[in-house]
Amino acid sequence: MQLDATDLKILQQLQADGRISNQELADKVFLSPSSCLRRVRMLEEAGIIHHYCAVIDAAAVGLEVDAFVQVTMRRDVEQWHENFSQALQQWPEVIGSYIITGDANYLLRVRARNLKHYSTFVLERLYKTTGVLDIRSNIVLQTLKDTQQIATSLLVAE
Repeated sequence: MQLDATDLKILQQLQADGRISNQELADKVFLSPSSCLRRVRMLEEAGIIHHYCAVIDAAAVGLEVDAFVQVTMRRDVEQWHENFSQALQQWPEVIGSYIITGDANYLLRVRARNLKHYSTFVLERLYKTTGVLDIRSNIVLQTLKDTQQIATSLLVAE
């Protein structure tokens, strides 16, 4: 799907406020409500708008630990990737998982109530997963920027 300036404005507004009414959105992007709704539905059907969600303040709900964990796997274990991928789907502490380049195979973002909870997760789940060779944790001390919003300026070809 080719995005035009109006589509980009719609995406920008929805990223700022996913609960905005169609009428308000239409007013902000200078469309009729029916045209605006049609465009939003096209963006959803094209998979550009993946889903809508509420962003929860982790600290406010008692999740004090935010960690990035590099996991290196043993390559001599059969189906190490499939087994690890399946296991991490069962861990609610893992809020992001990525296959990465470099020394490790995976980068995980983990949230835990406190250091004891985090330690239990690492020792009782992560280290006990078949094929895990090494784990390197980086505990976040302070967050400077954390967003899921994609700047619409990145979407415009130069």
